[in-house]
Amino acid sequence: MKTDDVIVSFRGVRKTYDGETLVVKQLDLDIYQGEFLTLLGPSGSGKTTCLMMLAGFEFPTGGEIWLDGTLLNTVPPHKRNIGMVFQNYALFPHLTVEQNVAYPLTVRKISAQERAHRTNNALKMVRMESFAKRYPAQLSGGQQQRIALARALVFEPKLVLMDEPLGALDKQLREHMQYELTSLHEKLGVTFVYVTHDQGEALTMSDRVAVFDKGIVQQLDTVDRLYESPCNEFVANFIGDSNRLRGTIANVDGEYCEFRLSDGTRLTGRNIGGARAGTPAVACIRPERMKLANGLSRPGANALAGEARGLIYFGDHVRMRCGLPEQDECFVKVPLGTDALETFAPGAPVALEFAPEHLRVFAGA
Repeated sequence: MKTDDVIVSFRGVRKTYDGETLVVKQLDLDIYQGEFLTLLGPSGSGKTTCLMMLAGFEFPTGGEIWLDGTLLNTVPPHKRNIGMVFQNYALFPHLTVEQNVAYPLTVRKISAQERAHRTNNALKMVRMESFAKRYPAQLSGGQQQRIALARALVFEPKLVLMDEPLGALDKQLREHMQYELTSLHEKLGVTFVYVTHDQGEALTMSDRVAVFDKGIVQQLDTVDRLYESPCNEFVANFIGDSNRLRGTIANVDGEYCEFRLSDGTRLTGRNIGGARAGTPAVACIRPERMKLANGLSRPGANALAGEARGLIYFGDHVRMRCGLPEQDECFVKVPLGTDALETFAPGAPVALEFAPEHLRVFAGA
């Protein structure tokens, strides 16, 4: 991915369907040549609308969308040189696999010989050449997904768009196809723009992720920065798991602050957004960043007192449910074999500790 080679630009893009409510609000977004960008967010956040505007199935209410130097606002979908993979695959049931894949070449009036050559190459790319004479109804969901991808790639588009293409697959096949898509992207170097509401999918496959909520990109970043350095409470809770603590910022010291809980407990954390002392706030901490304290807490660590409430088994670890005074339950990731698991008893007191740099404090309770 070359960060100085922009292939798509959204500039001040807005979209409304009823003339009043903006589904997409003032979107400015650059997509780089060869990257795997995921648009991630809950239902109704605007991510799919952005993809549909880029594909040409929707048109922006305001602003501009550019592809490789060409303004797309009024260009019809079939003239955009963009491949598209839909959630339901949208294969023609009356056409064979090879006819489905060849269809984009047929409408572009590519010669029969060239059409056959490209179709065969596309099927080889997704390892489906032996299924060329079958019909979609004779294929599994994963096989149909591969055919839809081959059809999107066969005419050598500048850009491939995917609208939750793995949503209908079972967990094991979905995870396998995530690996397949990532490998294919690395091999071809084509720009992929992928829409999903599945955070695990986004973290597994993407170079960058744009997190949408209420028609706005809340954060656009690499997957590691999204997880480790969320810019607001929404991103912290939407990407991965987070424990939430409610309280007030007692005082501020540079990028850190003292965070006071309602029971008087005082914690130190990063002051995200630079909120002032006296501001109601929410602090977020990942379950894997919290530890069960054995005896005295480490110097400088934050400490919380609570009670054990239950264990949730995850295979390679367990999550301990812990009750805290006047707070929601929190979860602590505990490795298998930890001594505390041997003596676990519901209602027993527990001491939790974590480093100040892992507690992120956001203004607004």
